[in-house]
Amino acid sequence: MPHKRVRRAPTVRSHKGRGKNSEDHVLVRPDVPLLLTVCGLIVFGLFMIASAGVIYGDFRFGDPYYFLKQQLIGVGLGAVVMTFFMFFDYRKLRYWSPFFFAATVILLLLVHLPGLGVEAYGAKRWIALGSFSFQPAEAVKLGMIIFIAAWCAGKGIKKLQDFSEGVVPFVIIVSVVGFLLLKQPDVGTLGITVLALGSIFFVAGARLWHIIALGAASLGALALLIATSSYRRERFFTFLDPSADPLGSSYQITQALIAIGSGGIFGAGVGHSRQKGLYLPEPVGDSIFAIIGEELGLIGGVLLLATFVFLGMRLYVIALRSQDVFGKLIVVGMGVWILGQALMNIAAISGMIPLTGIPLSFVSYGGTSILVMMAAMGIVLNISRHRGSSD
Repeated sequence: MPHKRVRRAPTVRSHKGRGKNSEDHVLVRPDVPLLLTVCGLIVFGLFMIASAGVIYGDFRFGDPYYFLKQQLIGVGLGAVVMTFFMFFDYRKLRYWSPFFFAATVILLLLVHLPGLGVEAYGAKRWIALGSFSFQPAEAVKLGMIIFIAAWCAGKGIKKLQDFSEGVVPFVIIVSVVGFLLLKQPDVGTLGITVLALGSIFFVAGARLWHIIALGAASLGALALLIATSSYRRERFFTFLDPSADPLGSSYQITQALIAIGSGGIFGAGVGHSRQKGLYLPEPVGDSIFAIIGEELGLIGGVLLLATFVFLGMRLYVIALRSQDVFGKLIVVGMGVWILGQALMNIAAISGMIPLTGIPLSFVSYGGTSILVMMAAMGIVLNISRHRGSSD
């Protein structure tokens, strides 16, 4: 009898220069639990923006669903970008990484260009092109994660552990971007970016005592930034004593804690928040977790936290399965960025750390934020499709 021909699974050749451990990668379907979790968080975010922004949108723009409509545009564009990156070979990004670094620097410089950069709330964080505006700092996180992951993968462990060849160049690269973020100023984004890049540097093979030293230096720099800025000092002292000025510097955290406290265990019910009635500043932005706590109660808040924990678990699994150092480091950076930002937002609006002004991942209003995060998840889902032959 003639033998049946067996069709082999399609493979994608590894790039040259991966060393003796180079091997074929088998393409499988994207990580479905991660995809469903991300989609669930996005839908939940749209749901909460629709609820939290009704009064605020009507007051500012004469349209109760203004924020929902704008976010839907961001989600729609994000879906296109996420789908593209889900099927675009992520390993090609390694060769584009210098471009990402250059684009990051240029975008951060453009916010200071008259006629292009837009100043709001005393900060220059936006670029406007006609009626379209975006926040470059959001794209900085993604671009720098890709660049540092490629840089670390190319260096190798031996060079990364060397002070002059590993630590010094890393500090210089991060300092360039850090200085430009401080000029906006945007300390919250700077903190998340440094945390994500430092995590990549550590996982790539940097010495533990180098990481400890860099962490201590970062804390020292943060203390100096607080001491030399009246605005940051005010926020820090407000954190220490939120009741000191409930109608002034501590107004936002006071209203947020009222919202969370009044929600109780089961919440006041969807659409029944009182604090969104022009009491709580930025109810669709960095304060949205307070509305979640008020309307959905402790149970809603815990379920949201559990969802982020599950998201982190899926990212951890994908990183472990990746046979490519570059892909593994990207997933680590993305995970620290998205989970760190979510936890920092929740902690800040709950009064556990000073207010940072950073959004709640996938949930807060912000077209640039949701677009960039969906692009990031598209890359991670693409990495999840590449399995080494040993898997």
